[in-house]
Formats: sequence, C-alpha cells, structure tokens
Amino acid sequence: MNHRSTTPSARALAEQFTPQLQALCEQISTIIKGKRLQIEDCVACLIAGGHLLIEDLPGVGKTTLAHTLAVSLGLQFSRVQFTADLMPSDLLGVSIYEREQAAFKFMPGPVFAQVLLADEINRTGPKTQSALLEAMEEHQVTADGKTYPLPTPFFVIATQNPSDQLGTYPLPESQLDRFLMRIRLGVPDHQAERELLMGQDSREAIAQLRPVMTPADLLRAQAAVQRVHAAPALLDYLQALLAATRSGQWFSQGLSPRAGLALLRAGRARALMAGRDFVAPEDLQAILPQTIAHRLTPSAGSGRGAVEQVRAMVEAIALP
Repeated sequence: MNHRSTTPSARALAEQFTPQLQALCEQISTIIKGKRLQIEDCVACLIAGGHLLIEDLPGVGKTTLAHTLAVSLGLQFSRVQFTADLMPSDLLGVSIYEREQAAFKFMPGPVFAQVLLADEINRTGPKTQSALLEAMEEHQVTADGKTYPLPTPFFVIATQNPSDQLGTYPLPESQLDRFLMRIRLGVPDHQAERELLMGQDSREAIAQLRPVMTPADLLRAQAAVQRVHAAPALLDYLQALLAATRSGQWFSQGLSPRAGLALLRAGRARALMAGRDFVAPEDLQAILPQTIAHRLTPSAGSGRGAVEQVRAMVEAIALP
C-alpha cells in the first residue's frame, strides 16, 4: 500500500504564504513611503525568527515602521524609550509585595509584548542592554529566581543612533550578534517625501489599518521558512562566503558558525518571500550586507566601511 504524506510540500507552502507576505509589504508601504527594500528586509527578518536593528537618525520613521508592522500582523506592540537611567526592572518587570496575599507578585514589564520597540537602545547602560539580551536569545525573563516565558511570536526591533551622537553607549559585539539584521531607512526620496507631506498623519493612518496576517499565520510562515531547500551547491557558496570573512583579507575577524546559520535562515526567508521553495545564491547576496556587516570589522587600511567591504568581497567570490 502506498502512503502519501499529508504534510504540505515546501512549494505549496511558498505558494500559500508568498501572496500574504507581499500583501503585508504592500500595506506597510502605504505608511512608510519609498522604502520597499527595507520593508522586505524587515519582514524577512521577522519570518526568519530573528531580531532587527535599525541604525539611523531620529525622525526617519523607525517607530512608525515597527508600529505599522505590529498592527498589520495583529500583534501586541510595546515601546520602550531607552535612557541612561533606565533600569533592567523598568524593562523586564518587578515583584511587588501584596499584603493581602502575604506574597510577592511579579508585575510584567513592557518586554512582555509580541513586538517590542527598543528605541535608542544605545542610550542606556550595559546592564540594561544585557537584560534585553537574555529576552532576545532565550525568549524568557528571569526575575527573583523564577523564569517567565515571553509571548509567542516575540520580535525585537531596536533603534540605534549614530555612535558619534552624544550620550551613546556602543553595543558590544555579543549583543550585535543577537540581531539577525541591521538596516538603515534613510530619508525618503523627493516623491516619497511629497506624498508624506500631502498625506494624513501617520498615527491616524495606522489606526485605520487592519491585519493582513494573523499571529497564527506568522507562526506558520516561520515554520515554512525552515522547510525551504538549500542545495549542496548553495551550502558550498555559503561556506565560501564564511571562509572569505575569516581569511584576514577582508575583515579583522571572521564570522562565527552561528552567524552562518543566521545567514542561511535569512536566505530561506528571502526565497519564501519570492515564492520559491529553494534558496538561490541571489537570496544570500540580497541579504548579505544587512545580515553580516554589523558583525564584522574591515581589515586595517581597507578604507571601506563594513557594508562596502562585504559587497566587494561578494564580487570577488565566484558563484557555484
């Protein structure tokens, strides 16, 4: 007797989720004008199960992007303004003694949300940054010896001011490595800025949005990402990229195996958004600077920034 699997194929999953993901990007684009590529990076990061770091000047739409994404997915949204005096308990929560119960009760902090916007994360001290690190990595919070799971899905969008601004604490390499991607929004082009000036207030526009996907849809999309096929030749190319970062020619220190796994997850997410059930080299190339540049320091004397150095390295490596 022949037994046929009832589990959907990777191709069927791509056909199911790609229209939803494209509709999600379209809706976000109605609020964040002229930034389609950055929006697609944000969605790819989310369905890959990673966290996103946005480094840019104030006022370019970082908070609006995070809020629009949460509303479009029907997710609970929370925003924390990171300041120099922010304590870990302000983020994670605090235990309060209840006299009637003669016991302490844990009051969850703003981190207990499905989408957390950590605004200006590099304006707070290392102790609070480290508290967020456990939440990002373990999807849980430990307080007074007890562990509390965070909601599912859990997605951190952190914003960071340029390091040359006053009152900033550079993020250590260990925390930068916890972000799957780092992007920059930049100022909109002339036409997009005109549409912003002529349009309604962004808060009013967000209030009128309706979810394009549900949290359950998002979890299924994240599971579908893991089933996107990566052929041996694609893995050869990925390993060639990883080896190049470790050669000393391009960067002072290469990527870790964890970074390689993150790059593969991001490539799978990009392929699913394109409607394919396999990862192509172009998928890795498209998300490479956003996924690895913040983990690398260019070799001394290169004269290039990390993003430019990544692109130069890619051009020097032959496709499989």
